[in-house]
Amino acid sequence: MATIRASCADCGDVELTTADVNVRICSDTNDGTYSFRCPHCEMTVVKSAESRTIDLLVASGVSFATWQMPAELSEPRVGEPISHDDLLDFHRLLEDDRALEQALTELAG
Repeated sequence: MATIRASCADCGDVELTTADVNVRICSDTNDGTYSFRCPHCEMTVVKSAESRTIDLLVASGVSFATWQMPAELSEPRVGEPISHDDLLDFHRLLEDDRALEQALTELAG
């Protein structure tokens, strides 16, 4: 099992095994990160990594997972962004049973 050196922001350089490190790769952008739990402070550390580093980690036996960007990111955006006031108004409407019943009736058409 390979020894991997990484750094924790609080503890400095640490030595890990391939079982201690996980790699995540975005299949849409090929961006990658690796993460590990620091053996000293036990905090999870996540770092961005260039593809060369990701390739070396995976080649040394580190497990990896791929993920995709949410489809909502490619949906068209129309209108102004919601504000905090909009969110509060929506919350109040959800607490109002009459307003919720009326909205559901309108949707059922």
